Amino acid sequence: MYEMEKKNLRHFSDYITRFLRPSVIKNFMTVYLDKEIVESILSKEMTSVTTAAQMLLDQMCYLEDMGWFQAFLDILLASEYTGLHEAIKEWNFQELEELNEHRRFLERIEPSITKHMKPSELLAHMSGCLKPIECEEIRAVSLLLNMLYRSAQARDESQRGRIAASEKLVTSLLRSDKPNWFKLLKIALENCDLDEALDLLETSNTSSVCLSEAMMTTVSFEYREEPETEDMLMSSNNTSVIEEPGGFTGKPERSGERKLREYQKELTAAAVKSQNTIICAPTGCGKTIVALAISDYHLKQFPERAKIVFLATKVDVYEQQYKLFKEHFFSKDPNIRVTGMCGDMDYLSVRWLIENHDIVVMTAQILVNALQSSEVPSLEILSLILFDECHNTTGKHPYNNIMTRYLDTKLNSSTHSLPQIVGLTASVGIGSFKNELEAENNILQLCANLDTRVITTVTEHKDELKSYVHTPEKAFFEVKQCMSHPFIRIIKNIMSNIEQLAQKTFNMENLSNIQSREYGSQKYEQWIVSVQKSCRVLQMKNADEERRICRELYNYTEHLRKYNDALIINEDARTKDALDYLDAFFDQVRNAGYDETERKLTALYDCQRPQLLRLATEGDQNPKLDELRFILEEEYHNNDQTRTVMFVKTRALADAMKKWIDETDSLKFLKPGVLIGKGRKSNFTGSGMTPNNQKGILDSFKSSDQSKMLIATSVADEGIDIPQCNLVLMYEYVGNVVKMVQVRGRGRMEGSRCFLISSNKDRIAKEKINMFKEKMVEEAIEQLQSRPADLSNKVDMLQREDKARRDHISASPEKPKTQGSYELLCSKCKRFACMSDDIRVVLLFTILKKTQQYLKTFKLQDLPLLKIESFVVQDCVTRRQHYFRKWRDVTFAMREFDMTEITAEACRTAHL
Repeated sequence: MYEMEKKNLRHFSDYITRFLRPSVIKNFMTVYLDKEIVESILSKEMTSVTTAAQMLLDQMCYLEDMGWFQAFLDILLASEYTGLHEAIKEWNFQELEELNEHRRFLERIEPSITKHMKPSELLAHMSGCLKPIECEEIRAVSLLLNMLYRSAQARDESQRGRIAASEKLVTSLLRSDKPNWFKLLKIALENCDLDEALDLLETSNTSSVCLSEAMMTTVSFEYREEPETEDMLMSSNNTSVIEEPGGFTGKPERSGERKLREYQKELTAAAVKSQNTIICAPTGCGKTIVALAISDYHLKQFPERAKIVFLATKVDVYEQQYKLFKEHFFSKDPNIRVTGMCGDMDYLSVRWLIENHDIVVMTAQILVNALQSSEVPSLEILSLILFDECHNTTGKHPYNNIMTRYLDTKLNSSTHSLPQIVGLTASVGIGSFKNELEAENNILQLCANLDTRVITTVTEHKDELKSYVHTPEKAFFEVKQCMSHPFIRIIKNIMSNIEQLAQKTFNMENLSNIQSREYGSQKYEQWIVSVQKSCRVLQMKNADEERRICRELYNYTEHLRKYNDALIINEDARTKDALDYLDAFFDQVRNAGYDETERKLTALYDCQRPQLLRLATEGDQNPKLDELRFILEEEYHNNDQTRTVMFVKTRALADAMKKWIDETDSLKFLKPGVLIGKGRKSNFTGSGMTPNNQKGILDSFKSSDQSKMLIATSVADEGIDIPQCNLVLMYEYVGNVVKMVQVRGRGRMEGSRCFLISSNKDRIAKEKINMFKEKMVEEAIEQLQSRPADLSNKVDMLQREDKARRDHISASPEKPKTQGSYELLCSKCKRFACMSDDIRVVLLFTILKKTQQYLKTFKLQDLPLLKIESFVVQDCVTRRQHYFRKWRDVTFAMREFDMTEITAEACRTAHL
């Protein structure tokens, strides 16, 4: 598999290694390569970037994972290797080859030119050919060397820092894959009046400055309608590139402009009039294309001051939308500067990105953090904010945090220049409601939160919309519940025995208010959470006894949790899958080195396992699986090109369903992929999927016949485009109205269907109620649109009421942080971990995490990163214990990290 790609990577390795820096695409490496190999490549990069890049290519040639090559292309584009991305995508390195003359010339004059450069001034003019991380590193070089050499020779050392930063700048340019880097360097030197450096550049002959006209080709762009490719950037308007022979000395000529469908034009109507609006339209109608059109118009309307931010709720959606924005504007106008930033890129400066780019695609929390730290002083530096999946603008969601700041600025001042707000969503059916009036009130609250008085929907071109957007046919399959099974009775009996053992240690009934609980239910999981929470702050006179009891109770409840999970898996999957889940848990327990309590609990399981194994292999099939197998066999018999997305509640169930399909003869041809969220690491279930993992699975599902089915948790129900899907299965998967619309909308193809499979009558009834509520929301929107003055007045009233509540809360005096000394104890066993005085807050030096690779500076990334939720905080004076889930909630003061706490010896070592 991928033999052609591997062959080409080897063939063109000399080109690729000149430009590629492995650390920039570290996320790709950590997904597809072993940890030891990644560390070896990054270590080699400190001494030779080219050699490290070759090591990476060598390792990539051994990859067999599905989707790895597309993931490589995607990470190149996301990391702003636009030239290298295009060259590898087309296997045409001619444009990169043409950069060699400039590179060789700059290498020759590097010792001279670096003495006459001022990187801090030049960077403001060079964002077009340098990556954001490179700009940050160049600044950091100068900053760090100046910090390390504060002495009487300050002036000389400042010069040394400037030259070092200049050398780093030149190194970055020599590895730049941007065709205009040489030109931008000359312009930057000229703008900064660095005449001596500019003179050195201009001593080159004309051939090294100008591209040969004979090498140029005319590029024209042809747009055509292709309604079947909704996930592509052009969706209805794909782009084809045609090379024409002959010379060309002007700008590339474009033979056509993108033509929006009529209903898409209707959706842009309010936004292009600079009105704040919520655009509500079905999944699959091309809302992202509408956002691109709005951004395009905004840039033309405000060419001098346009600053656009597109916000996404999740990293996987960010990756998808950033790629679309990047490709669209790169093909339309390369001078429009588009960049992106998500959670794992906190080393970048948000303000710098905004100031040096026209459009920034980012996850919402990035902007929230920048506003809270005052790095971004105000939303007024922006001119347009686009909120993807804007129905999330409620409660404590980052979207609402941003809009709260927006509204406070608006309502506190009569003079402001706040950005235009545009929200995009498939449904505004938020919150709980029983009638149309309550639905209207919820929609009005969303409008108030987003400061909009216009709801934009398709009203005039509904027939055209219906011709492109296909709502899947909905059907319900009620399956009889699995009858009582000996496996279930044995597991419940084990759980009862564990509860009795725990009661002998401590009366658990006093630790939770949840009295009514049933084995194998979500209620039982809630009871476990409640008991563990109370146990964390359980205090006794004898500290050793307290530690023993807390540790034992934690072990008992964790084992109860796993048995409860196994019952839930058994209800929806095979008994074998439930047993495999328990086996994996106990393997982890044994390998971790267990104590007396865990030995006792393991023995309890081992005693019953032979009988459980017999029941798992000889028992009857789950009736729900029989129904599911019948549905899949029937659908693929009628249409062997069917593409299925099945939604399930948990990751454990997703894994179990994949195993069942892989082991079922009539279904194993489906080769299902599993798509789950990032989530947290778990001791017993592993970690979630990284964005690159998700990309590989999605790409395999979208673009090949290797996988005909996708099994997904809630990560795929919102925002992710899966255009090939024509069958959506909801396996015991029901939510609210918004979730129903989003899940159903995964079926994009004409003739798509959506089936709910459940043994729970209440669950089926809830979904039918959701369908009724969807109609109620549509009617509520129509009513609000027919009364624009009333809508505006009610939005104003809601905003004033919300502002009064916020002012009341902010007027309450904030409890000051205490300066006392506290002990941090393990929340599981109450053993001492550290003192509060030992904790430092790292704020200003986050940038050093990335600079260590080329400066060998302080390894701040090796310092322990503490999660307060893993500890109990005990006052050293009162001995009272507290539990906090977030660092922001702690009641004691913490010192900021200070560079002077690094020893002189460490400083000297860092500089060597």
